[in-house]
Amino acid sequence: VTLGLEQNRLAMLLAVQHRHGGLQMSDQDVFVNVVGGVRVSETAADLPVLLAVLSSFRDRTLPNDLIVFGELGLAGEIRPVPNGQDRLREAAKLGFKRALVPSANAPKAGMDGLRIHAVSRYSEVLDWFA
Repeated sequence: VTLGLEQNRLAMLLAVQHRHGGLQMSDQDVFVNVVGGVRVSETAADLPVLLAVLSSFRDRTLPNDLIVFGELGLAGEIRPVPNGQDRLREAAKLGFKRALVPSANAPKAGMDGLRIHAVSRYSEVLDWFA
């Protein structure tokens, strides 16, 4: 069930999680609610949505100082999103200390005040979260 996110997108993300993450969610009730009446259509929300579902499933909270973005492909690849560097700069200004981002969006020289973990496959996200 989704509010604020296209239901077909969530179904696709859960299928990728099953295929490339080895986590079958078909026997679980999955609820995704975007607060404030906002509709999310940007694919940069793919990775944060799946990470939130994984966090709930494993009953493990995500760090408060973490920013996550990335598009997830059917083959389990993490695709870059537009304006990745700008997103990271703004996150650092807002006090975020860690970032989980697509490899193609990671700055070459790093970023002051922000520890960046770059991923290119969903399996790497699972290893990071383990």
